[in-house]
Formats: sequence, structure tokens, C-alpha cells
Amino acid sequence: MKIDQFNASILRAVQRDASLSQRELADKVNLSQNACWHRLRSLKKAGVIIGETVRLDREKLDLGLVVFVMVRTRHHSAEWLADFRRHVTLIPEVIDFFRIGGDYDYLLKVVTRDMASYDRVYQRLIAGVELDSVTSYFAMEAIEEQRPLPISESVMP
Repeated sequence: MKIDQFNASILRAVQRDASLSQRELADKVNLSQNACWHRLRSLKKAGVIIGETVRLDREKLDLGLVVFVMVRTRHHSAEWLADFRRHVTLIPEVIDFFRIGGDYDYLLKVVTRDMASYDRVYQRLIAGVELDSVTSYFAMEAIEEQRPLPISESVMP
């Protein structure tokens, strides 16, 4: 699918506010409502848009502690990884989960209320599967969070 200037504009707009009406979105991207609706539908059908979400204010929900957890393991089999993925995805406080290169094998972003809540998450994490080491980094301040993806005109595979 080709991401032309109109598709790129649509993607930038809906990333910032998925609640825009068809008319508002069409006005923002300088298209007719019908043309905008067809493009939006095509982007969804192609899997470029995979859902619509609402951003929440962590602080107002008393979820002020953000922890980046670095995990190292000695196990690298497909079976172990499948078990680890299952285990981690059952911990709702883990909101992002990556396999990474470098000194560590996995990076988890944990959002929770306070240190006691994080300790309960940590205890669940280490109880489920054998890990070599777990290192936690506590965020002092969220300078930029949940930023939109940088969309430019391109050809998608």
C-alpha cells in the first residue's frame, strides 16, 4: 500500500485523536468525507491501522511509578521463550515487552502505583520462569510519553 501525503495526514491525525468524526478528519486532511472514509477503510483493511485506543492519564489513575525492567536469561530455546511470553503477558502491569540485543535479553515497561505494588509485580515475574538477572530502572519523570509514530510518505510492503 502506498502511503501518500493524504494517507500520511490521515495517519498522523488519527494517532493524535482517534475520536475525530469523519467530517473533522476530512477537514483536517483536506479531503472530501467520502474520499477520506475510503482511505481510512483501506488503511484499516491493509492492517496499517490495527485498532483505536484511548490514552489515559497515569497520574490521575494513581499509576505514578514507571519501571523499566531489564531481564537476562541463560535460556534461549523456543519453548522457554514461549513460556516466558505467556508468563509476562499475564502480568497486567507490564504494558510494553521487547526482546532486545545487547547486554540484556528483554526489556519490560511496568506501570504501577508505588514501590510496594512494583515489588508484587517483581515477585510474580521471578516466580514464573528461571531468569539469570533482573535489573530495574525507576523513571523519575516522563518527559515525553506515548508519542505518535513518525509518519512519512512511503511505500509499505
